[in-house]
Amino acid sequence: LLVSSDIETLSHLWLVSMKFLSNSIQADIDPPKLRCPDSRERTAEPDKLTARVYWDPPRATDAADGVIKHVMLQGPEPGSEFPEGEHVIRYTVYDQAHNRATCKFAVRVQVIRCPVLKPPEHGYLTCTSASNNYGATCEYHCDGGYEQEGIPLRVCQSNRQWSGSQPTCTPMQINVDVNSVAGLMDQFYEKRRLLIISAPDPSDRYYKMQNAMLQQATCGLDLRHITIIELVGLPPHEVGRIHEHRLSDDVIEGLRQFLHITRSRFNMVFVDKDGVDRDRYIQPIAPEELFSFVDTYLLTGQEELQREQNRDICD
Repeated sequence: LLVSSDIETLSHLWLVSMKFLSNSIQADIDPPKLRCPDSRERTAEPDKLTARVYWDPPRATDAADGVIKHVMLQGPEPGSEFPEGEHVIRYTVYDQAHNRATCKFAVRVQVIRCPVLKPPEHGYLTCTSASNNYGATCEYHCDGGYEQEGIPLRVCQSNRQWSGSQPTCTPMQINVDVNSVAGLMDQFYEKRRLLIISAPDPSDRYYKMQNAMLQQATCGLDLRHITIIELVGLPPHEVGRIHEHRLSDDVIEGLRQFLHITRSRFNMVFVDKDGVDRDRYIQPIAPEELFSFVDTYLLTGQEELQREQNRDICD
């Protein structure tokens, strides 16, 4: 049995313990110490719109007991890819008494940019990345029937200037002083489509009708990269021409044999950019019908894009 003195001693010890615990809890009212890294600015890597940013996570200390229970990050982890702009990173920590401390810093990513390039007249551009950021490469291309003069590639440099100078697209020079039909056709390969018109006589009714319609559609023909070749008359007075360029007798004969074009009546052959015979006509065709065929079946992806951009150019 406990005597009265023992009870008093136990009561005293319990009161001392509770007072000590209460004082300990009340004493830890100060938040932990937390210091974030300094704000930092980075430049996007060449040919990219992002920068990889590293930092050492902040260290938190607690003066009361040194125990940090929770560390929370609000934002990307160190070593993440950051896009262009300013990004705020926040850290929050709690000690054992649930006191909180926060800090923040900023990550700023800059993208070096060059002036936006304009496509050449009678041509277009293809570019990497965002087309005008540091490290981006742009390549100039010319429309079918035009030849490039100058270096086709330009690079956006760290000084915000493009390397080189803009090339130009000039009308292709057709060389009719060739000895074979292959020498002529190779000049149009992957560049132009060909509509070859043949008639036994310049006064042929169908020939005159077709010419009249095509003369009103020169814009649409050029937009779809179509070149007209005329083979008119019978030997020895037969004439072959591309615009004002006259073809030799050997090339005329080579075209007729290669594409099986008769001299006896009006007929036409339509050849694509790969030199393939795509369609034949024995009567005049409206330009709109020819254009519809090209637009539906023969346009490349780039041509479709340009077609959309220049939809009203021939109106």
